[in-house]
Amino acid sequence: MATYLLSDVHGHRAALEAVLEKVSPSKDDTFYMLGDMTDRGPDPIGSIRVCASLPNVTILLGNHEDMLLGCMGGGSTTLNDEFLWMLNGGHSTMRGMHKLSKGERADLIEWLRNLPRYALATMPDRIYVLVHAGIRPGVGPVPDDGVWDEEALLAMLANQTDEDLTWIRDEFWGHPTGLVNERGEGPVVIAGHTPSIYCITMANGTDDEVLDGEGHGQMLRIGASSATGGVADKICIDACAAAGHGQGQVGILRLDDFATFYAPIEKGE
Repeated sequence: MATYLLSDVHGHRAALEAVLEKVSPSKDDTFYMLGDMTDRGPDPIGSIRVCASLPNVTILLGNHEDMLLGCMGGGSTTLNDEFLWMLNGGHSTMRGMHKLSKGERADLIEWLRNLPRYALATMPDRIYVLVHAGIRPGVGPVPDDGVWDEEALLAMLANQTDEDLTWIRDEFWGHPTGLVNERGEGPVVIAGHTPSIYCITMANGTDDEVLDGEGHGQMLRIGASSATGGVADKICIDACAAAGHGQGQVGILRLDDFATFYAPIEKGE
């Protein structure tokens, strides 16, 4: 029984299925998909179906699903600009949506509309805050006793805006979250949204290599400092699938032991 995290598949179903073969999930495992199943790649609808079929899965709304909702009648609190959606790879998703029957399309939109924007994964040694894009540091009530338990974290997350949870970049990756103390205690935030090859330009410190030996993007641990007891207070799990063949791959993080699994996006996928 293990806990797995993935994000930002961006329509690359073949790479998603390839990395899942490496993981070989069981019915007792738990999955968190942090959003952006859609756009850019050739099979966004298939990618959604694969993600939805994962065992014990929680799926978060990504900004690309948010754009889909805003532009195809599902409603969005942050964006309804079809030009921007197309500019960001929405063509493949729109084509896939129009191949569905009217009823299937309506059901999918309703399902997407009900996806949450955050979740908590409680492990034996730490709580992990899971969001698509990140959080805005300093927003939300700080617990009086300084202990970030589940109740305090949910209160903080409820005070974050939908736009920040789904779209934030620099203000999150470039600054301490304020959740991990100088003894290294406290929740770590895990997010996707910003491909690691771009995230590295915003990050407030990482010792990880952004590219593997073949030039593919990798996950990054970010923010370790004396103020956090040497613990990275945030993790980027976007392995650059949006970049497609060359730099892009789909990655999965096993939260139990921080093992990582990758499948590169092959040419034509």
